Amino acid sequence: MTINWAILGASTFARDQMGPAIHAASGARLAALGTSSADKAAAFRAFAPDLTVHDSYDAVLADNDVDAVYVPLPNHLHIEWAQKALRAGKHVLVEKPVGLNAAQIDPLIALRDETGLQAAEAYMIVHHPQWHRVRHLLADGAIGTLAHVEGFFAYNNPDLTNVRYDPAKGGGSLPDIGVYTIGSTRFATGKDPIEITHTDIDMLNGVDVRARVSARFDGFTAHWVTAMNIHGAQHMTFHGEDGTIHLSAPFNAGAFGEATLVLEQSDGARRVERWPQVRQYVQQVEAFGAAVRGDTPFAWTLEDARATQRVIDSIYAKDKSG
Repeated sequence: MTINWAILGASTFARDQMGPAIHAASGARLAALGTSSADKAAAFRAFAPDLTVHDSYDAVLADNDVDAVYVPLPNHLHIEWAQKALRAGKHVLVEKPVGLNAAQIDPLIALRDETGLQAAEAYMIVHHPQWHRVRHLLADGAIGTLAHVEGFFAYNNPDLTNVRYDPAKGGGSLPDIGVYTIGSTRFATGKDPIEITHTDIDMLNGVDVRARVSARFDGFTAHWVTAMNIHGAQHMTFHGEDGTIHLSAPFNAGAFGEATLVLEQSDGARRVERWPQVRQYVQQVEAFGAAVRGDTPFAWTLEDARATQRVIDSIYAKDKSG
């Protein structure tokens, strides 16, 4: 069964990453695009020449040839168009963050259950084998008892007109990339924080441009740094009583650098594992197709997205309360 996909909007990310991934994925076909721009449509037709272009998102949802919809719109539009897609009988993969707060995600979960369709967040890292390897190593006790997690993710976008600097549209470093440092900690450990213990957030234009957050989990602590106005960098490190696990390209594997895991243990052993050829966006599309066909469950549910959003909500609340 081939899944016919449509994309709502001709965003740069959809053009450069998810559109080509859908086109390349096994069992998937990029069938339709919603955009009123002929120039933007041409860029998609360059790799998907038989693409049907609709001049409105509603027209995309009315297309009977479309099975699944990918929603890469600005953050504040995610819930609205994901719900519209489900009501139109389409499976939906919606970009992160799904909602601007956790409570917004509840009606989408209810609608997913009501329709029986697949609806999930496009959290691509959980489809990359490096993260399944981290989870296995932690569960297997490769570094002993986990004591602390360090996460860092930053990029430099000086354009203050960018949607990420618009508070009304869900801007800020935590909604944009905090979902990765926080969500990957949750995914790898299978735990949620008990308490946000410290926040230090720099605001600009009404959004957080740099956030330094500390949290306490059952048995370990975590510290996460996100920023969208400093030099790009990313890494995740898991510190245990008997060793460490370090990922040098945990989030944008392939684009930022080669996916590499370094395991160092207290007996002096050092192991390096690499995944140079994995295309995590393609893996994500194929995993979603498998879930639609009923072959395997999708690795990241709306409930997972809601749990990460609850942490972000708690961080904002902690910072506001002082």
